[in-house]
Amino acid sequence: MLDARLSRRQFVQGTLAAGAAFGLGIRPTWAAEVSGQPKAGKIGDFKISLAEWSLHKALFGKQITNLDFPRIAREQYGIAGVEFVNQFFKDKAHDSTYLKDLKGRADDNGVTCVLIMIDGEGDLSSRDAKGRDQAVENHKKWVDAAAALGCHAIRVNTGGGYSAKDLGDAPDACRKLAEYGAQHKIEVICENHGGPSSDPDSLLALIKAVDVPTFGTLPDFGNFPKKDGKYAIDVYRAIARMMPYAKGVSAKSYDFDDNGNEIALDYARILKIVTDSGYQGYVGIEYEGSRLSEPDGIKATKRLLEKLRGADYNP
Repeated sequence: MLDARLSRRQFVQGTLAAGAAFGLGIRPTWAAEVSGQPKAGKIGDFKISLAEWSLHKALFGKQITNLDFPRIAREQYGIAGVEFVNQFFKDKAHDSTYLKDLKGRADDNGVTCVLIMIDGEGDLSSRDAKGRDQAVENHKKWVDAAAALGCHAIRVNTGGGYSAKDLGDAPDACRKLAEYGAQHKIEVICENHGGPSSDPDSLLALIKAVDVPTFGTLPDFGNFPKKDGKYAIDVYRAIARMMPYAKGVSAKSYDFDDNGNEIALDYARILKIVTDSGYQGYVGIEYEGSRLSEPDGIKATKRLLEKLRGADYNP
């Protein structure tokens, strides 16, 4: 068993060496600050992308389509990186004509296809072996689609069939998918997205058990359990613990005060945590508020990120 695990890991590490970690590089994690209490200092540089879910009302309302998304990101918001959601082109994963059109539209607008967020493709932690295997197979077509679009990753939901103390067979299923992704130079990343994935102990136990460099996290600033309208855990410590394994970051936003700061989350503190982890990839805007319109919420989030990028952080 140990020899098999080592050979699998050596295979993926060889793939990473050849692909320079798919353009993102492997970050050292041994010096990571995981307290969630960063020291004073400068917030680093980062690229800004736009998560398609920020426009889900317009998309579901048929006001725009998935093919419009790259152009809208660039023309309306000045954003040159896009994060797709598979719900908006569910039947197109193996439609080469459609994917070529989508990639061409992104290229024509100078937009990078960053990742695809995957929903509705089965439970990777199902206690039923057939269910797990089917979920792995279902996700593989999105690895293929991500490769066709030039993305670096797919975001998966890890399912609800595991916990920090009982991972079940979830690591095996996730490892199979991660190894398939590595063959196509696509990382498989897990967002805190409800269920055990929003419990850092459970998610990190899964990440460590899978033990494949291309299987990592996508910390979302806001997707943590709440009680009586307030976060039930220390979200800053949770994000800090996830960041050493991060291959993407989701800047969740809901509402803003008169100074342009996010009301529920200390963005400066979070971005300093991101900086201290050594992360240098995209920070994806994911606006989910209701007071501001989708366009205004996206613009407000972008202004806040730009204001804080390179700024001094003082706790």
